[in-house]
Amino acid sequence: MQHAIEYLSEKDTIFKLIIEKYGLPTIPKRPQGFETLVLLILEQQVSIDSAKATFLKLREKIKIFEPGILRDLPDEELRTLGVSRQKTSYIKALSIAILNKDIDLESLPTKTADQVRQELIKIKGIGNWTIDIYLMFCLQAPDLLPLGDIAVINTIKELLDIHEKEAMEVHAAQWSPYRSYATFLLWHYYLNKRNRTIVYQY
Repeated sequence: MQHAIEYLSEKDTIFKLIIEKYGLPTIPKRPQGFETLVLLILEQQVSIDSAKATFLKLREKIKIFEPGILRDLPDEELRTLGVSRQKTSYIKALSIAILNKDIDLESLPTKTADQVRQELIKIKGIGNWTIDIYLMFCLQAPDLLPLGDIAVINTIKELLDIHEKEAMEVHAAQWSPYRSYATFLLWHYYLNKRNRTIVYQY
């Protein structure tokens, strides 16, 4: 991480400012596999805390996180646990894809980020944000900038006065090959400025 931080600080003064003000970020990690992907589906477009509460209720209910168990759980039961109708369909689509061997999650660490994206994007309800977070948190991909993440977008707007996604991509090209570390720094700034702490569910 140290080399990445030094590289980014040389490329863009905003990173130096973030570190001077708030110190170094913690690099979040999550285990690879089905359980984390279900959690990421739950985290789409809601707060981390809200998703975590739903996830814990779900884990308490089913005990063992397996695709077959979630596929067979009645939709009504999932909704009583706080899973929306839409996310219920996404979780079941993921479960069915694994059971049908349309995707092999265990093979993903051996593939490039682009190959992982091509496989996961085929599954209903798994879009670029979910894939970016899985690649960054689970597979430790070093060079991703999730421009589907509102905190990242808002921080770039605030610190760099760049407001179009295309312009953000162009500016962030200079952060390569460490755009994931740049993202962790941007999140670090966003949370600290708002006095927020996130404990990621494992």
